[in-house]
Amino acid sequence: METRPESPSPQGAPRWVAMYYRPAERTWRSAAESPHRSPVLHALGEMTQTLRARGDEVTFALWGPKDGAWHRFDTPPQSDTPLQQATTPRPTPEAPAAGPNGPTVLAERMTGRRHQVLMSGLSKAGLYDLSPEDDATVQALAERLDEAAVRRVAHWLAAAGAR
Repeated sequence: METRPESPSPQGAPRWVAMYYRPAERTWRSAAESPHRSPVLHALGEMTQTLRARGDEVTFALWGPKDGAWHRFDTPPQSDTPLQQATTPRPTPEAPAAGPNGPTVLAERMTGRRHQVLMSGLSKAGLYDLSPEDDATVQALAERLDEAAVRRVAHWLAAAGAR
């Protein structure tokens, strides 16, 4: 049985960095980095879902600043923490047959894109540490608003953050 090596510390000034290890490649790589924790956790969740949906086995490590130096943060054991939610694959319900009334792969992708645009707008507005209720609200907006409305809301958020 193969064991994975410990994640190496990222280079440079301490910031939030998600590293991933893929056994097939036997290397650690940077998955996302930001001066803020929330965008890294969001990217980590998206990447986890994508890779595990493909059947890939991956291991993640979260690095961040602590007392001016690099510190590796472990995945919290509680399932209600943002990092645990991000790294735990969500069960996918059976997709209904694509038809005039059922969601299609394209519709699901567009909802995901609208969610990403709203999260980006919130980040530009300076809102990084979102609660589970906030994320549920963003998801509800992504599902109900069309692309133009989502872009407009994200524009308002970005403008508010620039002031």
